[in-house]
Amino acid sequence: MVDVRTPAARSTDPVTSHEAAEHMTKTGKRQAQQAKVLKALKKFPGRTSAELAGRAKLDRYMVARRLPELVTGLKAKRGDVRQCRKGGRNAVTWYPV
Repeated sequence: MVDVRTPAARSTDPVTSHEAAEHMTKTGKRQAQQAKVLKALKKFPGRTSAELAGRAKLDRYMVARRLPELVTGLKAKRGDVRQCRKGGRNAVTWYPV
């Protein structure tokens, strides 16, 4: 099970962001999203967050938020930077640990 509880909102974020982060964690939605992203990452390693989201049919921004949490939880690692096939800009690739 994936359960990384790093802060989901920055100290400079508005109170509503902190409330949303707390809700996501308390309801288990955050952990469920982490598990979905990790499953997709294992199936499609070496992709950028946008490519991974497209392949797994997940929200691109949700994937981008959860990947660093998985790194903190030692479930994923950053790879090389290369041109993203979805967005055309340089982006980090990601791998499961």
